[in-house]
Amino acid sequence: MKKTGAPPRLTLVELGLSGSQPSRPLGAHGQALWRKTTTEYRIEDAAGVEMLTQACQALDRAEGLADRIAEDGDIIRTPTGIKAHPGIREELAARGFVVRTLQKLGLNFEPLHAGPGRPPGR
Repeated sequence: MKKTGAPPRLTLVELGLSGSQPSRPLGAHGQALWRKTTTEYRIEDAAGVEMLTQACQALDRAEGLADRIAEDGDIIRTPTGIKAHPGIREELAARGFVVRTLQKLGLNFEPLHAGPGRPPGR
């Protein structure tokens, strides 16, 4: 068989970058989760991008609440007595939303590609 023409042109593909962007701006914690997640998993459909965006926004909210709770303390004094900081409940709800959303996206399973290393089981 005879070769004709120029050799095929090769393109370098960088693994782990899906090219998708969040549908709204994210804070530092949300951006970090977005980067880590889209590096390990390919999420390109509109619904998946929106769900991941909302999870990242919820993480930003949870971290903001955690900072406020750390400032105020876990226990606060009110006119009716000492109570747990009301932000604790909201922080836990936001963190629960993040975990449930990541599970719904199927991101609690092994990533798209595993990095170098030893195989398990030895």
